[in-house]
Amino acid sequence: MRIASLGLSFLMIVAAITCGVLGVLYSWVWFFGLIPSGFLSIVAIWDVTQKRHSILRNFPLLSHLRFFAESIRPEIMQYFVEQDEQGRPYNRTERSAVYERAKNVEDVKPFGTQLDVYNDEYEFLAHSIAPKPLATEPFRVDIGGSECSKPYSASLLNISAMSFGALSPHALLALNKGAAKGGFFHDTGEGGVSPYHKKHGGDLVWEIGTGYFGCRTEDGHFDVEKFADQAVMDQIKMVEIKVSQGAKAGHGGVLPGSKVDAEIAETRGIPIGKDCISPAFHSAFSTPIELLEFVKVLRDRSGGKPSGFKLCIGKPSEFLAICKAMMETEIYPDFIVVDGGEGGTGAGPIEFLNHMGCPLTEGLLFVQNALVGCNLRDKLRIGCSAKITNAFGMASRMAIGADWCNAARAFMFSVGCIQAQRCHTNTCPVGVATQDAKLYRGLVVEDKAERVYHYHHNTMDALAEVVAAAGLEHPQEFNPDFMYRRISPSVVRSYSDIYDFLEPGELIDGGGNALLKKYWDRARADSFTHG
Repeated sequence: MRIASLGLSFLMIVAAITCGVLGVLYSWVWFFGLIPSGFLSIVAIWDVTQKRHSILRNFPLLSHLRFFAESIRPEIMQYFVEQDEQGRPYNRTERSAVYERAKNVEDVKPFGTQLDVYNDEYEFLAHSIAPKPLATEPFRVDIGGSECSKPYSASLLNISAMSFGALSPHALLALNKGAAKGGFFHDTGEGGVSPYHKKHGGDLVWEIGTGYFGCRTEDGHFDVEKFADQAVMDQIKMVEIKVSQGAKAGHGGVLPGSKVDAEIAETRGIPIGKDCISPAFHSAFSTPIELLEFVKVLRDRSGGKPSGFKLCIGKPSEFLAICKAMMETEIYPDFIVVDGGEGGTGAGPIEFLNHMGCPLTEGLLFVQNALVGCNLRDKLRIGCSAKITNAFGMASRMAIGADWCNAARAFMFSVGCIQAQRCHTNTCPVGVATQDAKLYRGLVVEDKAERVYHYHHNTMDALAEVVAAAGLEHPQEFNPDFMYRRISPSVVRSYSDIYDFLEPGELIDGGGNALLKKYWDRARADSFTHG
């Protein structure tokens, strides 16, 4: 191959010289051959002399075919090689279901499941011989504890946190317009409340991250007066502190300076054109007690709106320390959102994407057990987010403790995301995750807003059918006895048989799961680091 490659390069150079000589001696027509052969000759000479790529030095010209094939490998795999159930992070079946519901076309399938129901990962939901009639009203959940003067009635499926800067203006406009029509909320992400979140009036959850965007001082600390000025806006229904996220748990966010234009700078309260780097941890609090005091400040200064926090579970003792702080201070968040380590829309290092943060099922189970074991579960609501696309995913999470579900990537699919995975490059081909106006102009807000609405509406209709088939009247009636998982070719167990579930007050009494008891003994209300 090396001899062939060098021979081809030599022939191109000879051809270029020959075409040039013939063009001078006989006719200008020969110069048409000089142009391509001359170009290839220059490329061949550059390949042999450059010092960065060994394969180009050894195999000039031909090696470019290798780089081209590598560049289109993801598309080839996605469209021609992978089977419908094989793709990651979302397979074609999952994406197609979202696309079909978003387009409001029939999404029923013929000829039975394509899943291997004897695979160890297979899960199913127990139905009832006596199903209930379909619910006539959309399912909702009331969020807001005793200290909350403005409780919020939320849909059971909402748009999870995605910031202005990460998503394009047109994507945010479509998402919020769809949310306004469908009566569900739109989490702003930590990038602040932008004009594109406000324009169509959809309900907002204002996420406050470590950068305090939209409510920060010049040196990046929390500014309570700036927060209060904006939080009283009627469109903001709840306030959420981002303690950590599944996409890169324990890692701060980075928005390249090239994406920080005048609008993003104004929304976030940062300089134009400079890298926007969020710290990994908050400066407004440093202990579990201070976290709860911060929750109280946000609730009070927002006019009594529900306030809580989102986190991806890491060290168990740290969350149990928060539980002890609740018991000690009697300050309770109105909600906690559990984010799964499966990742999200935020780009992160491969070590963080693949191996940092607790997956949603285990994280949600742990939070549910911790709150039940401390007699705190009735004080607040639990939301969850991570790879939720359909009613089964919602039901399976609600069976183990969630009161509602958030989804980010599923709603990205509804506005046209094709899983190109270029979210961090500013080159999203469908205009969803880019600030390039030439790209996001292709995303037509009116059309995509309808798709956002239809995806939510059709998924909630599917949830109503699932709830009725299980013999229930509301998804909150789901419990671990409804969920089953195959754990071997011949053994199927319900969640209640696979996982330990604590009784109310069991952690306080000193009983229950020995491992949880170990973490409980380590936890301190005045320190995250003690355990």
